[in-house]
Amino acid sequence: MRLFYTELYLSKHIDQIVTVIEAKPNGKQMTNNTIIIGITGASGSGKTLLSNTLIERVSSTETDDIGLICEDSYYHCQDHLSMQERIQVNYDSPKSKEFDLLCDHLEALIGGETVQIPQYDFVNHTRSLEKVVMQPKKVIIIEGILLFTHRRLRKLLDAKIYVDTALDFCFIRRLKRDVGERGRTMESVISQYEETVRPSFYKFIEPSKKHADVIIPGGGENQVAIDVLSTYVTKLLNK
Repeated sequence: MRLFYTELYLSKHIDQIVTVIEAKPNGKQMTNNTIIIGITGASGSGKTLLSNTLIERVSSTETDDIGLICEDSYYHCQDHLSMQERIQVNYDSPKSKEFDLLCDHLEALIGGETVQIPQYDFVNHTRSLEKVVMQPKKVIIIEGILLFTHRRLRKLLDAKIYVDTALDFCFIRRLKRDVGERGRTMESVISQYEETVRPSFYKFIEPSKKHADVIIPGGGENQVAIDVLSTYVTKLLNK
């Protein structure tokens, strides 16, 4: 069962929607000490903005109890490939991510263990030497484009949120981000979008929408959705 909420409905039924998310549409109650929320959608849909805004909204008093993991941190190490070979990789395919390692880390965090999260160098298209230590958290938000394509990972998510944003807006955001933050040229971003990003959206990402518990339009700029999710997360943190 998928729930698609317009901003008007969201604004009028925040408490009811929070209750639905807590119980989950499939009837499974959330009983883990650690709650994992997955936020997915197209590249540039506003997942990161939504995640960061949500954390900022609720972490003023609960800073140590909520954490964020980015799926992009789990791109495969490609030190064995030449730069030309790295450029040819389809980074919007599930094969580009080390999902089993991500699942291992989530299971460790659920079990109360500390993990070392790899970091990815977008300029050199491989993992950097840096790792980020993450302690167990009461609530973990994980965001990325392919979260719902991996069965083992889906089973670890207590709430699955799909950000539904028009592809033209997604492309503009991606273009600005990759040129401004990742050292890319405009030509390379456009070429990649045409060759792999857009086709992979229709092949992998959009079909994964069927696994979402809630579908939200507008990404991080949807203030009503942020109100709903922050209410939900705050309730979890206060339990």
